[in-house]
Amino acid sequence: MLFSSTTFLLVFLPIVLLLYYTVFLKHRLAQNIFLFFVSLIFYAWGEPWFVLIMLLSIVMNWIFGLLVDKYRDHPLLSKLILTLTIVYNLVVIFIFKYLIFTITNVNLLFHKDFAIPEITLPIGISFFTFQAISYVIDVYRRHGEVQKNPLNVGLYIAFFPQLIAGPIVRYETIAEQILYRKETFKGFSDGVIRFIRGLAKKVLLSNTLAIVADLAFSTETAELSVGMAWLGAICYTLQIFFDFSGYSEMAIGLGKMFGFDFLENFNFPYISASVSEFWRRWHISLGTWFKDYVYFPLGGSRVKTKSRLVFNLFVVWFLTGLWHGANWTFIAWGLLYFVLLTLEKLTGFEKKAKCKPLRIVYTLLFVIIGWVLFRSNDIAQAGDYLKVMFTNSSGILWDNNAYFYLCENAFFLLAAVLCSTPIFKWLSTKCKLEQNKVIGFLYPFFYLALFIVSLSYIVKGAYNPFIYFNF
Repeated sequence: MLFSSTTFLLVFLPIVLLLYYTVFLKHRLAQNIFLFFVSLIFYAWGEPWFVLIMLLSIVMNWIFGLLVDKYRDHPLLSKLILTLTIVYNLVVIFIFKYLIFTITNVNLLFHKDFAIPEITLPIGISFFTFQAISYVIDVYRRHGEVQKNPLNVGLYIAFFPQLIAGPIVRYETIAEQILYRKETFKGFSDGVIRFIRGLAKKVLLSNTLAIVADLAFSTETAELSVGMAWLGAICYTLQIFFDFSGYSEMAIGLGKMFGFDFLENFNFPYISASVSEFWRRWHISLGTWFKDYVYFPLGGSRVKTKSRLVFNLFVVWFLTGLWHGANWTFIAWGLLYFVLLTLEKLTGFEKKAKCKPLRIVYTLLFVIIGWVLFRSNDIAQAGDYLKVMFTNSSGILWDNNAYFYLCENAFFLLAAVLCSTPIFKWLSTKCKLEQNKVIGFLYPFFYLALFIVSLSYIVKGAYNPFIYFNF
């Protein structure tokens, strides 16, 4: 079930909120049980059998958590249990997400003919598996109390706002909130505003720009003009940002409606003046997960040799690319960032490069190149697309398609560019708009109108893809 669907907006969410705040308001255990079961319904809506995989993950990691807590005074045994936890979770994600990819490449590389099984990818498996691993590791590190009640572990892993596409919620972030959160009117109203803002980003900006991006990437490169190639790449760069940041903002807003506070997942990444800064601002929950559970355990940047630093960065960025999908394009995308980040760290780029505008241009250029890799079906298509962008290999500099789609979507492009910067936030602070009584009066009506417009786009059946749906 998508947040940007009439089923969710007009049926599921209103019913869940009504029951949560009437029937279960004063009973925390009942609230948690209720949220857990409605989360299972939410997840099972499209493919009911997928919920069995998630339930198995919940039960197994609940058991691992109990064992780690029980034997924490026996270092070797607790480490063995932690190792089994990680192996179990990685095997599950490997079978469903990477087995077909692995067999296919083994067949090609070694000229074998191993049978390729038909395996459907469970929705959001990368997100809930990483959260499950986080639970056991945080219990092992004493960063959160072990949950004796399996339903509480289930709520943490399966809670529907962040289940499908994040943000990846660390157990230590909400361990206390599972039992001791507080629902307030201010928190609820802030959550509604955040949800509507995220919905508008997704429906009005991301979905509109997706049409241009999909057209550009589906056009044969021999017929693709330089202008259309750049327009498609830029539209995809904005599409993926508003798709994912919009979903994250909706998730954060929904969490607030139920008394949960999730950490921010995006912080205007396209104003970054280095690739390192970009990754401190983009998909923050994934970056911090890899940093705390992979990079730091490997030694991080506090290592004796540069070769070890390079190795640590390689492991993290190879895994980051692989996490996004079983395709060489994702691995190449991750390795591109490995090269860029390694060069920045070894050269001290952030400290030595003084011209900030040029640094921003450099960062955006490589981010766009990276998104071409990310969006392409395979390495060959990515290479051909980039050739058109940078060498005019098609021999067509500009065409009617580029002119038409640029004019047709000029308003949405301008709105997307402005909304990807903190200009409105800066203007609000500078002009003290929050203290203006007229603005304060009109504020809720503005968001109501934004919701109605977004809902009208959904009702009329506007294009509604979701990039991160299967991660």
